[in-house]
Amino acid sequence: MGCCCSLDWDEGWEEGDLEICQTCHYPIEPGTKPQRPALNGSEFYNPLLSPDGMTPPPSSPLQDKLVVALYDYDSTHEGDLVLRTGEQLRVLEESGEWWKAQSLTTGRVGYIPSNFVAKLNSLEQEPWFFKALSRKDAERQLLTAGNTHGAFLIRESESTKGSFSLSVRDFDQDQGEVVKHYKIRNMDNGGFYISPRITFDSLHNLVEHYMRNTDGLCTRLGKPCQTQKPQKPWWQDEWEVPRENLKLEEKLGAGQFGEVWKGMYNGHTKVAIKSLKQGSMSPEAFLAEANLMKKLRHPRLVRLYAVVTQRPMYIITEFMEKGNLVDFLKGSEGSRLTIYKLLDMSAQIAEGMAFLEKKNYIHRDLRAANILVSEAICCKIADFGLARLIEDDEYTAQEGGSTQSFRLGTCPTVFYMCFYECLM
Repeated sequence: MGCCCSLDWDEGWEEGDLEICQTCHYPIEPGTKPQRPALNGSEFYNPLLSPDGMTPPPSSPLQDKLVVALYDYDSTHEGDLVLRTGEQLRVLEESGEWWKAQSLTTGRVGYIPSNFVAKLNSLEQEPWFFKALSRKDAERQLLTAGNTHGAFLIRESESTKGSFSLSVRDFDQDQGEVVKHYKIRNMDNGGFYISPRITFDSLHNLVEHYMRNTDGLCTRLGKPCQTQKPQKPWWQDEWEVPRENLKLEEKLGAGQFGEVWKGMYNGHTKVAIKSLKQGSMSPEAFLAEANLMKKLRHPRLVRLYAVVTQRPMYIITEFMEKGNLVDFLKGSEGSRLTIYKLLDMSAQIAEGMAFLEKKNYIHRDLRAANILVSEAICCKIADFGLARLIEDDEYTAQEGGSTQSFRLGTCPTVFYMCFYECLM
């Protein structure tokens, strides 16, 4: 193929540009992609370090299990550990969302929330690294409140395994606040670059440079993307919980079958509590909704935590700060949303519906009132009381003397109605 040294290369180096010749640093025609050279087994690659700073292999398998705390965590259960930001631990057992670990500071052994730690000396320690974040979710994160012009993050590339992308918040005269993306290219010697005019030994050096200079970017890099401290996972094996561990604080709504309350679990975890009105529904049907939610796990579905099986029965789910989508859009914050954000929220609902359809379920009651909104203005589908598993692509329901048939193909029609509610 050869390089295109006789041609002028494009000044913009956003994602989607041509590959670059590693010798002359000019675009080459599409062909074989340069690969990072294979290592000989006596060293491993660390994108935080320069090629000359290759780290020796761990002397024992346990060294591979060293992690560092990214956030403070106060013990709330018997058997879990207190964590302090920067504290190092050795993971002894990885099981689900809670890992068994030993603190290298105190020597204590106990369980830690896996989403509060990162592997030691890894990119995940960096406040600007967001690992397996999609392009669309990067935009959502950067455009949330708390982030300003120049906020940025680095994430793993969706299209090229082993590569990275830089996402930066910028301002456009026509569209307002936007996010621009740049592909970070790998060099044969282990280095990185966005524009071939300047290369870097490590991602850390790349970030530091673009914090001082634009050098072809839309703006200088500002602060790393701000994100909320993650919610700790629900404590293991707490599926059926005693009623006395729950405190009802504020009624959020009431319906034909019961009430929904904001509450606290064990005095430290904010939850939503759905109660069953006496005589309105059989206990079996009420618990069937809980069992369905337990099976269906997706970022766009409200997550089930636990149940109380003694009457009055409760279903305990994650609490969504902004309430249902109808009330949110009527409020001052929702009424100011741009058409781009409303379209994005509709796309989030579609993601949840696509997951349900993939699992052969239909919701049967999808409407804006059954969509809940989080503090970060992310949408999740709720209220699975009428959801059903569809076999042979069709479900027939006998309700009030009439017969209704539901097909998986009807989901898009129902979604369009929900989408219309969002935009009106």
